[in-house]
Amino acid sequence: MADSQAMVETASHAAAPNPALLHHFADPQQQRDAASLGMWIFLGTEVMFFGGLFCSYLIYRSWYFGDFAAASTSIDAALGGTNTAVLICSSLTVVLAIWAAQTSRRGLMLLMLVLTMLFGLAFLGIKGVEYHDKFVEHHVPGASFSFEHVPIPGQPDQYANPHHAEIFFALYFIMTGLHALHMIIGLGIFSWLLWMAWKRRFTPEYHTPLEIGGLYWHFVDIVWIYLFPLLYLIDRHK
Repeated sequence: MADSQAMVETASHAAAPNPALLHHFADPQQQRDAASLGMWIFLGTEVMFFGGLFCSYLIYRSWYFGDFAAASTSIDAALGGTNTAVLICSSLTVVLAIWAAQTSRRGLMLLMLVLTMLFGLAFLGIKGVEYHDKFVEHHVPGASFSFEHVPIPGQPDQYANPHHAEIFFALYFIMTGLHALHMIIGLGIFSWLLWMAWKRRFTPEYHTPLEIGGLYWHFVDIVWIYLFPLLYLIDRHK
């Protein structure tokens, strides 16, 4: 009799609904796999989107390398390098947040999510300083653009063509601006993840949103890893 009661209780617990499991999935693993697949498909479209911009940039750079190099020397590589370090640190905190969720360390998870967002805000703040400098120097494409008598690196007797330099700055603002927009979206995602973590929604058994958000954040970081050398380190001799 006791054995029968134990079996009934076991079956009852097994049939208990998982609050994190959506009704159209058979089990949590299927739900996780579907979410991961959806994010990877989305990131594939993002690769094609940024890939077109990278191709455009590389084509113009091959045509006007000296002019692009001269324009590149006017942007602050130290600020760009600092932002690179900031994003690498933010990727680390994302990984630690996921690990904390997997090991039931709620306090550490909350701390790592907050640090990730602070790193993201720091990145945007530094980028704002760079943009301000470009506005002050009249390096923003448009009617007020000015880039006269700037020597080409390694060729002090030759000056950059302002029209070609303007193409560089147009691509610079488009590419870094779109990247910054993705960072802002990422901060919105992590604000929601932080709220969910505060509400104790993530457990070792269920933390799929953290993993999916982490994939997005890592992708944004990788895009910057490519942008930094392409835009900031063209033909620098110092």
